[in-house]
Amino acid sequence: MKKVTTVIIGAGQTGLAMSKELAARSVDHVILERGKVANSWRTERWDSLRLLTPNWMNGLPGAAYSGTDHDGFMPVTELVAEFDRYVHAISAPVLEETSVLDVTKSSVGFRVQTNQGMIECENVVVATGAASLASRPGFAADLPSGIAQFTPLDYKRPGDLPHGKVLVVGASASGTQIAREIHRSGREVTLAVGEHVRVPRLYRDSDILMWMEKTGRWDERYDQVDDIDRQRATPSLQLAGEAGENPLELNALQDIGIELVGRMAGVRDGVAMFSGSLANVCMAADLKLNRLLNGFDDWIREHWMDGQVPSAYRFPGTRVPVSPRLSINLVAEGFSSVVWATGYRADHSWINLPVFDRKGRIIHDGGIVAPGFYVMGLPFLRRRKSTFIDGAGDDARELAENLENNLGLSRVA
Repeated sequence: MKKVTTVIIGAGQTGLAMSKELAARSVDHVILERGKVANSWRTERWDSLRLLTPNWMNGLPGAAYSGTDHDGFMPVTELVAEFDRYVHAISAPVLEETSVLDVTKSSVGFRVQTNQGMIECENVVVATGAASLASRPGFAADLPSGIAQFTPLDYKRPGDLPHGKVLVVGASASGTQIAREIHRSGREVTLAVGEHVRVPRLYRDSDILMWMEKTGRWDERYDQVDDIDRQRATPSLQLAGEAGENPLELNALQDIGIELVGRMAGVRDGVAMFSGSLANVCMAADLKLNRLLNGFDDWIREHWMDGQVPSAYRFPGTRVPVSPRLSINLVAEGFSSVVWATGYRADHSWINLPVFDRKGRIIHDGGIVAPGFYVMGLPFLRRRKSTFIDGAGDDARELAENLENNLGLSRVA
């Protein structure tokens, strides 16, 4: 049996950031990765994907973006190459092709069973992220057998879909990007729209994410906001990795011919049924957008910047069809595929410890689950930016400090 002070599970941005912090504190550790470094970025993304965050947001601790396209958007292949360079630069102790099968308590802390053998350790850091599994509604099983089903984790390119119309369910970042790409390939696309976060790519001459940075919104802490559970459940921003006007805005998608329907509510006898609340969810998204922009305008005014940037303005409200369809007979109307862009969830099925709530979600206080047990990469873990690449460093630093302090206390005791 191998022994080490700390086991980090997952070699994505959060696992690598934690490794850097632990090495700086001389805490011996190993990183277990089920595939290659940045495995989910390598294998579970569609071909054309670019990061929705500008390059200046895509650095890891001690390795800020050093290229020339500061405000550009890198493809996933470039990000993976950056991760490979980072692993080499920090001499990260990664064991690739090592799947974790079971984590349990032991006399010294924890036992981690892998496909390569057992490891005993004092600390475990779960850094497998929030998007290990794609969520599908229970009624996905009720689709006609001839309808092909995909999720953003297994969709790669439009050419892989069978000929015919496509229903994309979910209007956050993944759903709107995939719907647009499939439509541009020549398919007819219908987009089922539920709760979503509408934002522009640019506002008052700056990227919307730069305003989030300048106004301190990204650094808002989990213990300083109201209703953290609701904040953690907020859908991803409707953004693509492209400069200029936002091509994923629902008005823009309608302009190119994508049909909007309400939230998908079920399937009965081959008929997909949709909620009649499309107008309401779009109105709610418009109101939240305007509140966000009001906050930016207030900050600009308070910092005497009104004369330095263009004047405030607002975007037209989301256009909603007068009578959006409430049902579609999928086979009869020529639909051959459904893409379920209905969110993701973490996979912690291999953790055999009493650390879950009744819905199967891991319980934590800013990433601290229990003495010696930590989790990283979940939405709004410690800050609003926790799931972004440049959010990994701050979270890793604070959790590594907690781990080091607890380690010292336990060894003194």
